[in-house]
Amino acid sequence: MNQTSSPEIVIGATSAFEAFDEFLSTHSFSRIFIVVDENTLRHCLPRLMHETANLEGAEIIELESGEENKVIDVCTQVWRVLGELGADRQSLVVNLGGGVITDLGGFVAATFKRGIAFVNVPTTLLAMIDAACGGKTGVDLDHLKNEVGVFAYPRRVYIDPYFLHTLPKRELLSGFAEACKHALIADAAYWELLCLTDPGNAEHWEHIIARSVEIKQAITDADPFEKDLRRILNFGHTIGHAFETYFLEQSQNTLLHGEAVAAGMICETLLSVKYAGLDEEVAAQITTQLARRFPVVNFDASAGERLVEIMRHDKKNADGKIKCSLLAGIGKPVAGVEVSAGDLIQVMNQYRLEFVI
Repeated sequence: MNQTSSPEIVIGATSAFEAFDEFLSTHSFSRIFIVVDENTLRHCLPRLMHETANLEGAEIIELESGEENKVIDVCTQVWRVLGELGADRQSLVVNLGGGVITDLGGFVAATFKRGIAFVNVPTTLLAMIDAACGGKTGVDLDHLKNEVGVFAYPRRVYIDPYFLHTLPKRELLSGFAEACKHALIADAAYWELLCLTDPGNAEHWEHIIARSVEIKQAITDADPFEKDLRRILNFGHTIGHAFETYFLEQSQNTLLHGEAVAAGMICETLLSVKYAGLDEEVAAQITTQLARRFPVVNFDASAGERLVEIMRHDKKNADGKIKCSLLAGIGKPVAGVEVSAGDLIQVMNQYRLEFVI
């Protein structure tokens, strides 16, 4: 049965798996299935199994990594495997991986036999502070991000910061973009800390994970089904998701989620000056910080109309009107702001001219 409230989240290099083992010892799951990709199978599963004795005998389901595999056809394969291996409504799915695994694995569990229990063990910074928490699950459809999915909370989330040592810097930066988003929408002091933080140095990760999880959980607890407040978490995502989809369509080098969102935050910060009254000096400080930390997204000058067309499919929109979550100030978000197509194209061109060319 699907959990309908925010789960307990345990963070710690040893405490997370101690808590997971205790959770397993106090619940009588008929079968346990661990969903992995080729990377987490190699780099993360051995540690999880060694630290969590009650996972002995679990079945391993391996998927191919990459956003291009977060599709319904892969879900169908996993549903069939679960059926063939005798999964029932008393079974548990453990999602060991980044955002693709937690999104897809959560969706699979939430819909198999109308819902079986699942636990998230995120292994990327992005998943630890964003994808694994908040109760959103789903898959892409025709390259549109998370077009099919359900709200379903994991029973627990266990976060081991040690897994960050297995990641390349590019993946760390991708997750760091979501931390920046949390700071910009909720906590000016946190933003100042992140401005002084080297994303390549893992010294502060546990604090960063804890603060970002705290911010996201407070927002999702207040608005679990994205009716109002939760929409502020979409800052940077209306344009960012369009960049992701566009690059998937063009079969270019796929953008990581955080790379696309960082570019989206720059563009939506520029929009915030006109639409939310953001001070121009504050906007310049935000865009400068983001631009110097994240790789630029280089897209063709003729892409504007297609990018806007993609944005019209965004789940936050209604009647074809494009809405963004913007900033009136750092820690002062404004959700659901209707933005014109012309202004969207203008800020994307401004981004190209100032930060790409």
